[in-house]
Amino acid sequence: MSDKSPRITAKQIISVLEKLGFAFTRQSGSHKIYRHNDGRRVVVPLHTSVILHPKTLQSIQRDANLSTEMLKSLL
Repeated sequence: MSDKSPRITAKQIISVLEKLGFAFTRQSGSHKIYRHNDGRRVVVPLHTSVILHPKTLQSIQRDANLSTEMLKSLL
C-alpha cells in the first residue's frame, strides 16, 4: 500500500518539482513546462484546485525520476 501515490493538485506537484531544482521554462495553454539543469523535462497540466489524475501524476513522476516515497517526503 505504500506504493500508492498521494492525491495532490498541480500546485503541490509544482512546489515539489521546484524543490528538486526544476525551473519554469514556458507555458503552452494550460500546460506548464519545467526543465531541470540535467535536461529532464516535465509537463504539468495546470487546473487550479483540481486533483491530478493518478496516471498523470505517474507520468510526471516518471519524467522527473521521482519515487513515490520521495514525493511523499517532499510534500
